[in-house]
Parts: sequence; C-alpha cells; structure tokens
Amino acid sequence: MSAHLLHSQPLPVDSDGKTPSVVIVGAGLAGLLLGILLDRAGIPYQIYERAQEVRPLGAVMSLNAGIFPVFEQLGLFEELQKISLPSRRFTLYNDDMTRIAILQSNDEKETVGYDRIVFARPVLYDLLLSKISPAKIHLGKKVLSIEQNSEGVSIECSDGKTYHGDILVGADGAYSCVRQGLYRDLQQKNLLPRSDTKEMSKGYICMVGTTDSLEPAYYPGLDDAFSHTYQVLGNMSQYSWSAFSVPGNKICWSVVSQLGSLTQSDDHRFRNSEWGPGSNDRTIKDVRDFLVPFGCTMSDLIDATPREKISSSGQGAVAAMQDAVVLANALYELKSLAPKDIHAALNGYKVERYPHVKEQYDTSKINAKLIYGQASLITLKTRPQATFLPFVSVRGTGRVISQKPSKKYQDKRNSTRASAIPAMAL
Repeated sequence: MSAHLLHSQPLPVDSDGKTPSVVIVGAGLAGLLLGILLDRAGIPYQIYERAQEVRPLGAVMSLNAGIFPVFEQLGLFEELQKISLPSRRFTLYNDDMTRIAILQSNDEKETVGYDRIVFARPVLYDLLLSKISPAKIHLGKKVLSIEQNSEGVSIECSDGKTYHGDILVGADGAYSCVRQGLYRDLQQKNLLPRSDTKEMSKGYICMVGTTDSLEPAYYPGLDDAFSHTYQVLGNMSQYSWSAFSVPGNKICWSVVSQLGSLTQSDDHRFRNSEWGPGSNDRTIKDVRDFLVPFGCTMSDLIDATPREKISSSGQGAVAAMQDAVVLANALYELKSLAPKDIHAALNGYKVERYPHVKEQYDTSKINAKLIYGQASLITLKTRPQATFLPFVSVRGTGRVISQKPSKKYQDKRNSTRASAIPAMAL
C-alpha cells in the first residue's frame, strides 16, 4: 500500500471548475442519502463501496422528526410510511417476562408533529438505493490510500485503480478507511490529537436479524397496525435483547452482549469490521432459550431468519443522515473550488453539526447506562432541511431550531420566475 499517490489520470470530466465533483466512499444509508441530495443540488458524484455486493444489515431502525423533513422535501416520506409502523410505546421486561415499565408519550405526535416509526433497515436501504443511478455506484472498491493536493483528491483502491475528485467524503462507517488515511497523514505531520491515536473500542457487540414472514396466530400482536417494541434485560447474564414487529408480519430482533475486558472488546472490534455469517455462532448458541414477549424464544426468531441475514450492527444512522443533509447544503453554497473556499465550506459544516453531534453522543452514553448501549436518543429540535429545496412547514408544537434559507437558491428561483414571464407588447 502506497502512502502517497500521484495524479495518474486527469481530473474528472464533469468538473467545471466551479461545481465540486464529489467522491463518496461508502454506500451505506448516509452515503446513499448524500448522493440523492447531491443529485437534487446538481452536484456530480460517484460512490465507491468496499463490498463486492450490496448486503444491507437486517437490523430494526427507528426514525423520528429529526430526519423526516428531508424525506418530505425529497418526496420520499409517503414511501417511508408504507414500509414502516408507528411506534408509540416501548415496553421493558426482565428476562423472566415480568414487566418493568411501559415508556409511552401520548402527546408526542402533537409535540413533534410526527409518529416515531420502526421498520427493517434493509427496506429503507432498498428505498434509497432505488433513487440512485446504478452507474453512480462502484462495488469492490476498498480504499487503500488517499492523497490531496492543489489539483484535488485521489483514492487508490484494492483493484489497483485510482479515482479523482474535488472533495472526498468518508461515509464508510465507524472503522472508516478514509478516516484512517487522514489520521496517518495528520500523524506524520504531528497534527493528530492524542485522543485520536487511541484504538476505538466499545463495551458491547450487537447481533441483529429480521425474520421471514411469520404466522400472526402464533405471535400475538404481530399483525397490528402499530409496532410492538420490546426490550428485555438479562438479569443473570451479559446479554440484553429486543424484538420489534415490522410490516410484512416480520420481527426485527437484536441481541447485545456486554464485553468484559479491553482484550475482548478489541477482538470484537475486529470481528465487527470484518463481519461474516459464521462469526456469531457462539452467541446464537448462548441465547437460543431466551424468552421473548411475543410468546416465543430467541431460537424461534433466529430459526426464522436466513443465516446470511444475521449481522453484527452498530448505530448512528440518523445522525449520519443529518450530517449528509448539512454537508450537501455546504457543498451547494460553495463559492469556488479554491482551497480557501472549500475549507470555509467544510468548516461551516463542522460549526453547524459539532454541537448537535456532541449532544447526541453524550445522551447516547447516558442511555447506554440505562439499557445496553444500542439506542441513541435524537434531539428532536434539530431537523436540518436541504436549503436548495423548498422548505417544508415545521410540524408540532415543540421548539425547532430555525434554519436560514439559501440566498443562492432564492436568487435562482427568482431568476427562473422572471425569465418565465412573457414580455409585454407596448
């Protein structure tokens, strides 16, 4: 692997010197949403994904008002509602199926303007993927190294090919190849903060899956018009587990294992970054007899889930999608491809997002102590919209952080309207 690359190819032909050509590394939810937004903003891009085939994780997802306005702007909100169920309460159990608490907010929709919804993550992935031209996504492109200079940015992939653009976006997850490349460069220049030199680890691992369609007669409430969401705390074990009903008479489930040592955490960090279908056989064996509030055991759900669809999963998709919205706005406002203007745009993105991400991170740590570290509480007052699309009205009675409209977008709209008015004959 080379540490530096030379520009062996010219800059992209679709770069006009003013509009940035964007290289997105990672075809996950955030990478796809960013691609859709850039399409609408008229910004050229290409997506490079390390996997040889698209295989979205089988986890449950919950979305809320923090991201819904963008789906409305893109005309995807109604499609999102069709693949999801509203979730209005969350029931917590001990592992002997004694109920601990029901968390329910009867006035949540009135306050935030939307129902919280749950669905199987692959169906959202398929929805976003369907909005991207296949020619924009390149599979089997594991990034080995990156370089940036006055001409732009380059990535070298494991197939020996080099790709160029004006801006590189790392949307490739917690163990990002793009981040690792940037860190190596900063470390060589002695600019990397000490906190970023430490290995990233977490205190748990999460195994997830989504069953095939089940018979409602054997799973009470499975065919209701709302989602039953259950969380079970393992009193005498390292495990916690959850189950959520989703459309199609399916159940999304997860099992979380607390890691007991740094060595164990490092081992699972590697396993999570290089997931394979056989990686969690031991966990599956351990949890088969665990009771689930749908009147079944974990073995019933695991056996109803195709083995290749059982995955190891992390969280943070909603925050990453919000990042995509704010970054698309920053790129739309880019004045030129001069380094100073690019730095200013990216710094503006950081200034806008960092406080909210920090708040979400701190909230997630508190939530981890309460349950098991999987779920993140999203600040509903943060609802970034695309500034280059018509704003949707704010729903609900709760406070929402206001957002400035784009002067560039307003000027374009006014210019278009003016040119559409026929000249009056005198």
